Amino acid sequence: MEKLEIKSNLGNTGLKLPPIVFGTSCLGNLYNALNDDLKLNIIKEWFRYVEKPVVIDTAGKYGAGLALEVIGKGLKKININQDDIIISNKLGWYRIPLTTPEPTFEPGVWADIENDAIQKISYEGIMECYDQGCELLGGNYNTEIVSVHDPDEYLAQTSDYNERNAKINDIVDAYRALKELKDKGKVKAIGVGSKDWHVIRELTDRIDMDWIMLAISFTIMNHPKELIDFIDELTKKGITIINSAVFHGGFLTGGEFYNYRKADNNSESDKHLFEWRQKFNKICKNFNVEPSEACVQFGITPPGIISIALNTSKPDRVQRNVDSVQCKIPAEFWRAMQKSNLIDPEYPYL
Repeated sequence: MEKLEIKSNLGNTGLKLPPIVFGTSCLGNLYNALNDDLKLNIIKEWFRYVEKPVVIDTAGKYGAGLALEVIGKGLKKININQDDIIISNKLGWYRIPLTTPEPTFEPGVWADIENDAIQKISYEGIMECYDQGCELLGGNYNTEIVSVHDPDEYLAQTSDYNERNAKINDIVDAYRALKELKDKGKVKAIGVGSKDWHVIRELTDRIDMDWIMLAISFTIMNHPKELIDFIDELTKKGITIINSAVFHGGFLTGGEFYNYRKADNNSESDKHLFEWRQKFNKICKNFNVEPSEACVQFGITPPGIISIALNTSKPDRVQRNVDSVQCKIPAEFWRAMQKSNLIDPEYPYL
């Protein structure tokens, strides 16, 4: 079996990323609780289709640390060496005991988890999250790529300028902790992941980053020119870009959730989403293109996006995800999408 071998530099860190990074929120029971055997099979599949080292993206938020535990135990069980895996851990959520009937963070999102989580974004908080992450991984695997998770959500909690400025200072202090970890050689790359790309721009203006991860921001459905210009700016600065959540939480491939909330076809505010998807599916059918492959291929069209993070709860879907970053989409499909105004007719990278 031929494995995916393409690798690109992650800034000047010495790390190399394949065009696919495996997301792991499913291992933390996102929406549904998977059994242990299924989770282990997902982990095994990563190494069947991508040349080592495989790169995965995880977070203390995923199942309140459950994903980290599953990863550490699973990698050990199938005898994966440290050199065969690169782990990116988004920091900022810290596991605490569950004292309520349901977890208090993101209610309704995580299924059957036994812990709760709180946000800790500060110098001390990020250090605590880093240490806890290493502990949850079982002490056998290092985290080489780190970031502050959900700074946009942290800032969204503010009600006025002074409060927001104080939280910005918290985030800057969190990055001071990450830089210290990097200076000590404990981690190799520092970045940021956010659903709001404007927050990424605000932080990259203040803080030196090796990489950034866009989430539900740059997709076949949503690709504003202002964001394209920002991607080009980051590329010129040598900042590596990873794209993620290109299906808008699964909605574009037929799921019920749009950007992690349940979409309602009977709601006036959501009708345009279903209309867009219906037109998209029709064009895909006309050109025999899988909707998921179209989403992935569009998501890596800008030269500065070197990798895409893809997540699945089904082991047999891993190969399809790997194939989707290598497939070819006919030019006629893109022209039809632009003619229908589903893709901006002025989009420059098709």
